[in-house]
Amino acid sequence: MNSRSIRPPWEYLQQATVPALQSFELSRLNHASNLKKEIDTLLEQWLDETAAAMLARFLMEQPSAPEQAAARNASKQFHAAPQEGLARTLVRSRSR
Repeated sequence: MNSRSIRPPWEYLQQATVPALQSFELSRLNHASNLKKEIDTLLEQWLDETAAAMLARFLMEQPSAPEQAAARNASKQFHAAPQEGLARTLVRSRSR
């Protein structure tokens, strides 16, 4: 990336005619607009990459498929228990 410093040509600008100053102004505004477009593109790429990385992190932190299946099976068994068994299950799980 080019990180040059723009130094306006003061002597030229002080002696320039109004049309020359207008032309200089328009060229600088055009350059600024082009830079903004580049920044917008970079910002969008950065957001896309960050979102993809966050999605990967989210997926890594989720339980794996076998763990999810075990949790579903335990949930089914818990909901299928008779009411007395349910109370015992709750008491056991709270005492741990």
